Amino acid sequence: MKPDFSLKSKNDYLNRINRVIDYIENHYADDLNLERIADVACFSPFHFHRIFASMMGEKLSEYIQRVRLEKAAAILLQNPNIAITEVALNSGFASSASFANSFKKHFSESASRFRSKHSHIDYHYITPPREDLDSIKIKMEFSNGETHFCLKGNDYEQKVSVITLPPWKLAYVRYIGPYKGDTRLFQKLWEKLAHWAMPRGLFSHPESQFLALYYDNPEVTAEDKLKVNVCVTLHEDIETSGEIGKMDLPGGLYAKTRFLCGPEDYSKAWGWLYGTWLPLCGYIPDERMAFEWFSKEKTEQRGKQLVDICLPVKAL
Repeated sequence: MKPDFSLKSKNDYLNRINRVIDYIENHYADDLNLERIADVACFSPFHFHRIFASMMGEKLSEYIQRVRLEKAAAILLQNPNIAITEVALNSGFASSASFANSFKKHFSESASRFRSKHSHIDYHYITPPREDLDSIKIKMEFSNGETHFCLKGNDYEQKVSVITLPPWKLAYVRYIGPYKGDTRLFQKLWEKLAHWAMPRGLFSHPESQFLALYYDNPEVTAEDKLKVNVCVTLHEDIETSGEIGKMDLPGGLYAKTRFLCGPEDYSKAWGWLYGTWLPLCGYIPDERMAFEWFSKEKTEQRGKQLVDICLPVKAL
């Protein structure tokens, strides 16, 4: 059988573009010029901007601008006390004036109007009906440097731990587009990752962890631009290529809570953490990526999966 050179070439280009996306995510507030980013992709600057636009559906400059604006919008919602000028300068804009013009052009309203109009929305996901927060009882415990919360509502009890996680090196398969509630999509993504990881012993390794990692706030980013990675942790330096990328997930403080989820339950789980726990317990989200951490424990309920929802946080 002849090797499929077209597939090999396509996968090589995809791997290079994924490296660029990862680089921009980690350096979006820096001075990002065409020469620097083309070097990340190992393409000449002359050709790279055309390649990027063809594969991503938007010019490199447009992509960087959109990422900066969406990161800024998410921060405005997550931290109502931070000054808009500070958000602008921390998001890579040269001045508050340039940020204001770009923000209004992209979102069709000013940053201040956007914040006041949308700040009541639970970040990432909406959970109707909203609970009466005053009726929830909270118990706190401290052990080994971790803070543990137990929240009791009218008909449930949920535990949340604020823990420090180490940095992880991950192998991943990335998807860009709508994903909410799409079980078949996630199954295909995990199958692609497994096809690469299983021969390398990663799926059976006792220390392997499995994550679904989310880049964007769905209340800010258009569905067709949303990015998600399905990931397995790496315990040694393993080469990746094609659709399999490699990235570093920073460690730090995370709020972690466990749910038993079917396909219809994930948005409710995220909504509870953002809309119920977060306003009550003295933390705000920070700018690292949130993720789902899948348990290896077996469950007896068919179609349900034990999953830890992990939200990066910092003190209010």
